[in-house]
Amino acid sequence: MIGLDSDVAPEGAAPIDMLEQYFSSHNWAFERDGDEEIVATVKGSWSDYELRALWREEERVLQFIAMTGISASQAEAETRARLYEAMGLVNEQMWLGHFELWSADGAILFRHAALVGGEGEPALGLVETEALVDAAIDECERYFPVFQFVLWGGKTAREALAASLIDTEGEA
Repeated sequence: MIGLDSDVAPEGAAPIDMLEQYFSSHNWAFERDGDEEIVATVKGSWSDYELRALWREEERVLQFIAMTGISASQAEAETRARLYEAMGLVNEQMWLGHFELWSADGAILFRHAALVGGEGEPALGLVETEALVDAAIDECERYFPVFQFVLWGGKTAREALAASLIDTEGEA
């Protein structure tokens, strides 16, 4: 994790402002749409992930989405059923957020939300920002192979999960 200089981003900034500073400090390409939305692109080991944050001030909720770049739009019904089962097994293991399949375009994404602020101005701190972003990227990196094995490898959900979550010991 790369920290931000306190002169660049105050410890408690408006959510989209803090995310902009965070993305900028990592030299990630991003676009901002006012105070309610920001989108960044991050290169992972499996894919380029699109990180999208949507701020709803009325509810004080920041929704954070990581698009994996995987689409099941052309998948047959049987494959989609295996994919939903795999997502269910994956989501059971998660503490924060969940994976889902968007019905509109078949995109597989990771999503979670955070309640931000209280009295006065809503603020997002650096620690919370790092946790929000890192959780999304880490979970996409960890579970990307599961979805590949189901969609392109013809594996069952349990086979895909077992094959992709092999923990290695030692160093090569």
